[in-house]
Amino acid sequence: QVQLVESGGGLVQAGGSLRLSCAASGIAFSINIMRWYRQAPGKQRELVATITSGGITIYADSVKGRFTISRDNAKAMVYLQMNSLKPEDTAVYYCNTHPTWGQGTQVTVSS
Repeated sequence: QVQLVESGGGLVQAGGSLRLSCAASGIAFSINIMRWYRQAPGKQRELVATITSGGITIYADSVKGRFTISRDNAKAMVYLQMNSLKPEDTAVYYCNTHPTWGQGTQVTVSS
């Protein structure tokens, strides 16, 4: 059974940083495309960042230059380093590898 477990969310002031982690199990992690999504209250879930098995990364325009997605295949982990956080980054962040979702971790950025 495929499982994704996120951690690392919390409350941070604007301009601060957080690092999200996602632990994967039950999959051949190294060959999977991994993604981070987020969903703010009253809004649709949006794709934030993608990392391919070969390490190619793709970002939403809203987070380019501030967020960095990375992976550790040996540990079956994917990370999202978030810097220069803004109040509009407040959302529940989800780890995804199709078709599986994690339970989400709340990120709140205060102004």
